[in-house]
Amino acid sequence: MKTYLSLLFCTLSLITSFATTAGGVYQEPADFIKQVFDNEPPKPEVLWLDKELKNKITEILDHKYKALRIRYWSQAGEPTENTTNRTAWILEEIGKEKPITVGIVINNDKIELVKVLVFRESRGWEVRHDFFTNQFKLATLRPDHQLNKSIDNISGATLSVRAVSKLARIALLLDKKIHSKVNDEK
Repeated sequence: MKTYLSLLFCTLSLITSFATTAGGVYQEPADFIKQVFDNEPPKPEVLWLDKELKNKITEILDHKYKALRIRYWSQAGEPTENTTNRTAWILEEIGKEKPITVGIVINNDKIELVKVLVFRESRGWEVRHDFFTNQFKLATLRPDHQLNKSIDNISGATLSVRAVSKLARIALLLDKKIHSKVNDEK
Protein backbone atom coordinates (compact mmCIF):
# COMPACT_ATOMS: atom_id res chain seq x y z
CA MET A 1 0.00 0.00 0.00
CA LYS A 2 2.82 2.36 0.91
CA THR A 3 4.51 1.69 -2.48
CA TYR A 4 1.23 2.30 -4.29
CA LEU A 5 0.74 5.67 -2.56
CA SER A 6 4.35 6.67 -3.29
CA LEU A 7 3.93 5.76 -6.95
CA LEU A 8 0.64 7.68 -7.13
CA PHE A 9 2.21 10.72 -5.46
CA CYS A 10 5.19 10.67 -7.88
CA THR A 11 2.91 10.35 -10.89
CA LEU A 12 0.70 13.23 -9.77
CA SER A 13 3.77 15.37 -9.07
CA LEU A 14 5.13 14.72 -12.54
CA ILE A 15 1.82 15.49 -14.22
CA THR A 16 1.37 18.67 -12.19
CA SER A 17 4.91 19.90 -12.82
CA PHE A 18 4.61 19.15 -16.54
CA ALA A 19 1.29 21.01 -16.81
CA THR A 20 2.66 24.03 -15.00
CA THR A 21 5.81 24.21 -17.11
CA ALA A 22 4.07 23.69 -20.47
CA GLY A 23 3.04 27.34 -20.73
CA GLY A 24 4.80 30.45 -19.61
CA VAL A 25 7.25 33.09 -20.66
CA TYR A 26 9.86 31.61 -22.97
CA GLN A 27 11.47 34.94 -23.80
CA GLU A 28 10.59 38.47 -22.77
CA PRO A 29 9.51 40.59 -25.75
CA ALA A 30 12.23 43.17 -25.03
CA ASP A 31 14.88 40.43 -25.04
CA PHE A 32 13.52 39.12 -28.35
CA ILE A 33 13.93 42.55 -29.94
CA LYS A 34 17.47 42.85 -28.56
CA GLN A 35 18.35 39.41 -29.89
CA VAL A 36 16.92 40.14 -33.35
CA PHE A 37 18.91 43.36 -33.66
CA ASP A 38 22.18 42.17 -32.05
CA ASN A 39 21.62 44.09 -28.80
CA GLU A 40 21.21 47.37 -30.71
CA PRO A 41 17.48 47.61 -31.37
CA PRO A 42 16.19 50.55 -33.36
CA LYS A 43 13.60 52.83 -31.80
CA PRO A 44 10.12 51.37 -32.06
CA GLU A 45 7.85 52.82 -34.71
CA VAL A 46 4.07 52.88 -34.90
CA LEU A 47 1.80 51.84 -37.74
CA TRP A 48 -1.63 53.43 -37.47
CA LEU A 49 -4.32 51.14 -38.80
CA ASP A 50 -6.63 52.65 -41.37
CA LYS A 51 -10.07 51.17 -42.06
CA GLU A 52 -8.86 49.11 -45.03
CA LEU A 53 -5.98 47.55 -43.08
CA LYS A 54 -8.20 46.83 -40.07
CA ASN A 55 -10.67 45.07 -42.37
CA LYS A 56 -7.90 42.89 -43.82
CA ILE A 57 -6.69 42.00 -40.33
CA THR A 58 -10.26 41.21 -39.29
CA GLU A 59 -10.59 38.88 -42.29
CA ILE A 60 -7.44 37.02 -41.29
CA LEU A 61 -8.41 36.75 -37.61
CA ASP A 62 -12.09 35.98 -38.19
CA HIS A 63 -12.92 38.52 -35.48
CA LYS A 64 -12.61 42.27 -34.98
CA TYR A 65 -9.21 43.73 -34.21
CA LYS A 66 -9.55 46.44 -31.56
CA ALA A 67 -6.17 48.18 -31.61
CA LEU A 68 -5.72 51.45 -33.46
CA ARG A 69 -1.98 51.09 -33.92
CA ILE A 70 0.73 48.46 -33.85
CA ARG A 71 4.30 48.93 -32.73
CA TYR A 72 7.17 47.50 -34.76
CA TRP A 73 10.92 47.77 -35.14
CA SER A 74 12.52 48.43 -38.50
CA GLN A 75 16.05 48.06 -39.77
CA ALA A 76 16.07 49.38 -43.30
CA GLY A 77 19.38 50.20 -44.83
CA GLU A 78 21.77 49.50 -47.61
CA PRO A 79 20.83 46.37 -49.53
CA THR A 80 22.62 43.38 -48.04
CA GLU A 81 21.63 39.75 -47.72
CA ASN A 82 20.68 40.06 -44.05
CA THR A 83 19.36 43.51 -43.25
CA THR A 84 17.41 45.04 -46.12
CA ASN A 85 13.90 46.03 -45.06
CA ARG A 86 13.99 43.93 -41.89
CA THR A 87 11.12 44.43 -39.47
CA ALA A 88 10.21 42.81 -36.15
CA TRP A 89 6.69 42.51 -34.83
CA ILE A 90 5.35 41.35 -31.48
CA LEU A 91 1.74 40.29 -31.91
CA GLU A 92 -0.86 38.45 -29.86
CA GLU A 93 -3.79 36.23 -30.72
CA ILE A 94 -6.08 34.03 -28.65
CA GLY A 95 -5.37 30.31 -28.95
CA LYS A 96 -8.36 28.66 -27.31
CA GLU A 97 -8.99 31.01 -24.40
CA LYS A 98 -5.85 33.01 -23.69
CA PRO A 99 -3.42 35.11 -25.76
CA ILE A 100 -0.27 33.72 -27.33
CA THR A 101 2.49 36.31 -27.76
CA VAL A 102 4.65 35.77 -30.84
CA GLY A 103 7.71 37.58 -32.18
CA ILE A 104 7.98 37.62 -35.98
CA VAL A 105 10.81 38.93 -38.14
CA ILE A 106 10.20 39.79 -41.78
CA ASN A 107 13.12 40.34 -44.15
CA ASN A 108 12.55 41.37 -47.77
CA ASP A 109 8.86 40.34 -47.71
CA LYS A 110 9.67 36.86 -46.33
CA ILE A 111 9.43 35.45 -42.85
CA GLU A 112 12.87 35.10 -41.32
CA LEU A 113 11.87 34.03 -37.81
CA VAL A 114 8.79 33.09 -35.82
CA LYS A 115 9.19 32.64 -32.08
CA VAL A 116 6.57 32.02 -29.42
CA LEU A 117 7.48 34.38 -26.58
CA VAL A 118 4.65 33.85 -24.09
CA PHE A 119 2.20 30.96 -24.02
CA ARG A 120 -0.69 31.12 -21.57
CA GLU A 121 -2.86 28.15 -22.58
CA SER A 122 -2.84 24.77 -20.85
CA ARG A 123 -2.61 22.90 -24.17
CA GLY A 124 -0.96 23.48 -27.51
CA TRP A 125 2.38 24.68 -26.16
CA GLU A 126 4.18 22.52 -28.75
CA VAL A 127 3.93 25.46 -31.17
CA ARG A 128 6.91 27.01 -29.39
CA HIS A 129 9.33 24.37 -30.69
CA ASP A 130 11.61 24.92 -33.68
CA PHE A 131 10.19 21.92 -35.53
CA PHE A 132 6.96 23.91 -35.81
CA THR A 133 8.16 27.52 -36.14
CA ASN A 134 10.83 26.67 -38.73
CA GLN A 135 8.02 25.82 -41.17
CA PHE A 136 7.36 29.55 -41.53
CA LYS A 137 10.86 30.43 -42.75
CA LEU A 138 10.83 32.12 -46.17
CA ALA A 139 7.02 32.12 -46.30
CA THR A 140 5.44 35.02 -48.16
CA LEU A 141 1.92 36.38 -48.41
CA ARG A 142 -0.18 35.56 -51.45
CA PRO A 143 -2.64 38.15 -52.85
CA ASP A 144 -5.49 36.33 -51.05
CA HIS A 145 -3.65 36.91 -47.72
CA GLN A 146 -2.75 33.25 -47.29
CA LEU A 147 0.78 31.97 -46.78
CA ASN A 148 2.47 30.67 -49.93
CA LYS A 149 3.35 27.43 -48.13
CA SER A 150 1.32 25.06 -46.03
CA ILE A 151 1.99 24.72 -42.32
CA ASP A 152 1.62 21.27 -40.76
CA ASN A 153 -0.78 21.00 -37.86
CA ILE A 154 0.15 19.54 -34.47
CA SER A 155 -2.34 17.07 -33.06
CA GLY A 156 -3.89 18.56 -29.93
CA ALA A 157 -2.63 22.05 -30.73
CA THR A 158 -4.88 23.00 -33.65
CA LEU A 159 -6.08 26.30 -32.17
CA SER A 160 -2.53 27.33 -31.23
CA VAL A 161 -1.31 26.44 -34.73
CA ARG A 162 -4.09 28.57 -36.24
CA ALA A 163 -3.27 31.49 -33.95
CA VAL A 164 0.45 31.48 -34.82
CA SER A 165 -0.33 31.09 -38.53
CA LYS A 166 -2.73 34.03 -38.45
CA LEU A 167 -0.12 36.18 -36.72
CA ALA A 168 2.46 35.27 -39.37
CA ARG A 169 0.04 36.36 -42.08
CA ILE A 170 -0.71 39.61 -40.26
CA ALA A 171 2.98 40.40 -39.80
CA LEU A 172 3.55 39.93 -43.55
CA LEU A 173 0.54 42.12 -44.31
CA LEU A 174 1.74 44.87 -41.95
CA ASP A 175 5.28 44.68 -43.31
CA LYS A 176 3.92 45.06 -46.84
CA LYS A 177 1.89 48.09 -45.73
CA ILE A 178 4.84 49.95 -44.20
CA HIS A 179 7.03 49.25 -47.23
CA SER A 180 4.34 50.39 -49.65
CA LYS A 181 3.98 53.55 -47.54
CA VAL A 182 7.75 54.18 -47.80
CA ASN A 183 7.70 53.63 -51.56
CA ASP A 184 4.71 56.01 -51.91
CA GLU A 185 6.68 58.71 -50.08
CA LYS A 186 9.68 58.45 -52.44
